[in-house]
Formats: sequence, structure tokens, C-alpha cells
Amino acid sequence: MTDETTPPGDDEAVERALRVGLEDFELSDEDRALLGEEGAGGERVDEASVRPVVAVVGRPNVGKSTLVNRILGRREAVVEDVPGVTRDRVAYDAEWSGRPFTLVDTGGWEVDASGIHLRVAEQAEVAVELADAVLFVVDATVGATDTDEAVVKLLRRSGKPVVLVANKVDDLRGEAEAAMLWSLGLGQPWPVSALHGRGSGDVLDALLDVLPERTSVAGAYPRGGPRRVALVGRPNVGKSSLLNKLAREDRVVVDNVAGTTRDPVDELIELGGKMWRFVDTAGIRRRVHQTRGADFYASLRTQAAIEKAEVAVVLIDAEHAIAEQDLRVISQVIESGRALVIAYNKWDTLDEERRYYLEREIERELVQVQWAPRVNISALTGRHVDRLVPALEVSLDSWDQRIPTGRLNAFFGEVVAAHPHPVRGGKQPRILFATQASTQPPRFVLFASGFIEAQYRRFLERRLREEFGFEGTPIEMSVRVREKRRR
Repeated sequence: MTDETTPPGDDEAVERALRVGLEDFELSDEDRALLGEEGAGGERVDEASVRPVVAVVGRPNVGKSTLVNRILGRREAVVEDVPGVTRDRVAYDAEWSGRPFTLVDTGGWEVDASGIHLRVAEQAEVAVELADAVLFVVDATVGATDTDEAVVKLLRRSGKPVVLVANKVDDLRGEAEAAMLWSLGLGQPWPVSALHGRGSGDVLDALLDVLPERTSVAGAYPRGGPRRVALVGRPNVGKSSLLNKLAREDRVVVDNVAGTTRDPVDELIELGGKMWRFVDTAGIRRRVHQTRGADFYASLRTQAAIEKAEVAVVLIDAEHAIAEQDLRVISQVIESGRALVIAYNKWDTLDEERRYYLEREIERELVQVQWAPRVNISALTGRHVDRLVPALEVSLDSWDQRIPTGRLNAFFGEVVAAHPHPVRGGKQPRILFATQASTQPPRFVLFASGFIEAQYRRFLERRLREEFGFEGTPIEMSVRVREKRRR
């Protein structure tokens, strides 16, 4: 049965009836929280849209991006020992002590800025206006400069709460230098070494004390920005060649020697009228004096790129048989819960015999990921690389997809009525209620009166895909077995 044939009111009636029936079963506080998170029509409030916003500001080269990386717990913001590397406002999702917030890195502030530096300063001013609180970073080893004094005036005018960060304090002598920053009149200067992490926890505690629960600048940093794509695959399958072809220039070193790419490279590339952020990753390379562990380090690199991305394009060399390494990379993408596209590179070089055998390999080796969009391309010539965009969009749409709770329960009701769970030990488990706990990837929670076998779960997932699509995204399905209340 499809959405067109089921009146929405009927779905909602089914949901209400099943919710009432759930009250006969023992539910934990976690269960009730999950069931109570939905708003009208089974939709959840988007948490990112209400998170408070924190702007990190200061003059050039005081360590703002280093502090951002320290707070995030990963190397996300670009850091170089050159003033002015960060030019735009860049927003990141951060968390401290269980409190999520949006962290905004800004370019350095100069009073007499001109040209691009003026635009950087303007961006920093905008960041303060579009923030709920400000981390003002000062270099404690230099002390307060005229530029710092000018920034203080602007911060006072903004009326936003400010936490003063005295950065580059590595020892007790540095703490004495930090104390001199009381002169700025912004209250206590918090001594920190963003590079080494010293004192960063105290700063974040102070930040939480002034940070509101919900933002007053909702919509300032929509999460719609460029979608993040990881190009992954075993060495020498053409990841860098593909990135260069997409970018229409040589951005990445390409060589037939496996392992030319040393570090992940992020590239903003326009495709299909939209901007995309591509991450090119190094394949496996044998390290000097290292006879073991190369696979481990390669896996680690690939994992880092996948974790940073929303969708992964797994490149497979169509000239050669599908290898265990190919399957391992695909498994990494699925286990990380990212959307997936499989691209068969060097397709234009295949003769009819190789194409026949490749199709058989795909049927045999990739039977569990038939839901992933497939694109046959040539990174070298650019043949059919334009087909990547529709495949990426399909996978990401599925990754973001949410099924209304009423529709979901009506669907499971129809499926179970037509194909009940097998009777085991004289008992037949019932699905009491179903809800989609989250998206990216779609996660479903089934409340059941008994254990649901793995084979039946796979059957339910297959039917979910047949009914609602979910092409290009893994699906996670968990079952919570609940017993009837004792009267």
C-alpha cells in the first residue's frame, strides 16, 4: 500500500491506537523520552536550529583556529603560522559537558584593514552580531594591543557576553602575563594553551555559565552548506585523478605509484550548479621500517575521511577483480552510517569479456549493497563523471529521509499481517510500535513483545526499501523487547 492510497488520518489513528496499547507494557524512561520527542505529525524539532552560537574572534595569528580545533577535539579548522589563513566565518558543531553549541571561527581583526583584510574584519563583526556569546582570544605573550582595545569597544557595543581567552600560556610565567589582561576591562582573563590544551576546560566551563540554552539568532548558520563527499578506495584506483577531473585542474598529485597522496585534501568544487566539499584521501602506503600495520594506518586514514563526510564515493578499479580491500572500504562506509555511491573507474577500458565477469563479481560480492547507486566512469577522460551528481543527490536525500510515525506503523501493520513473524517455542512476537529515532542515517526502533530474529529484521529492512526507497543509505534497525505490565 502506498502513501497515495492511505488517507493521512487513518495513519494517525493507527499511531494513536498503538501508542495507547503501549501503555500496557513496561517502558523505561529512555523509551518514553524516545516516544515523546516527536512533535505534531511525528516530526522532531531540528536540534541544530536552536543551538546557541559562539563566535571566536581576535586579531590575526593569536591562535583562534587552534583553539577551535582544541574545542572540537579534532583538526578541522586550517592552522598555519601565518596571519590571515582563516578568511570566512566557518561554523562547526561542538559540545562541552553534554551541551551542544555552534562554534564559529572567524578571520583576524585589523583596525586599519583594507582589501581582503577589510572583508575579513567585516565577517568577524557579522559573526559577533550573529552570536549568543563570544570567545575573545588575545595573545598573552604579546599583551593587549591597540587592535585588541578596538575589538573590546566593538564587543561592548554588541552587548554580547564575552569570555576573555589569554592564549599561548604554557607555564606559570605565562599566567602572570595573562593577568595583565585584566586591563581590558572584560573581567577575568582565562589562561590557555590552545596548542597543548592547558586550561581549555576552564574556559569552556566559563562559557557555559553565560551561554543561553537556545539561540537568539536562529537560522544564522543553516546546516545546508556544501555537502561533504569522501572519495575513498584502495590505493591507485584513481581517487586523485577523479578529484582533478571534477575540479577541472590539477589540484592533487597523480602518479601510478600507490600512495602518492599523503594527507587528506579538501576541495570546494561546483558540480551540477551546486557547491560540494570533496575530501581526497591517501590510500595505503608502506611506511619506512614498517613491516606490519600498513593496513591499519590506511584504514585509519580512510575512516577519518569517512567520519568527516556525509556521503562516500567508493572507487573500484573495474579492470581488476573486486578485492577484499574494496569490500572492507564499503563496510567502513556502512558501519560509519554514511550515504554511499559506488563508482567503477576505468570502465571505458573494459572489453566485453571483462564487463561480463565484472557483472558476475558484483552480483556475488556486493549482494548486500544492491541499494547503493552505481556509476560507471573514467576518471582519466571524464567520461560519465557528470552522473556522479544525481547519484550523490539520491543517496543524500535517502540519508536525510524521515517517515512520519503514523505512516511507518501503518506500513509495518500491513507487512506483518501479510507475513507474520515465525512462531518460536509456541510464541509469536508482535511489533507493538515503530518509530524513526533519527536520520543521517535513518534509524528505526521497533518495540516488540518478543525477540525478532535477524532474518525477519532483514526482511523488514528489504520491505522498507521497497516501500520508501532509501537508495544509497544504510538503515539501522534496533528492537526493544518489552514485557506486559503485571497487574
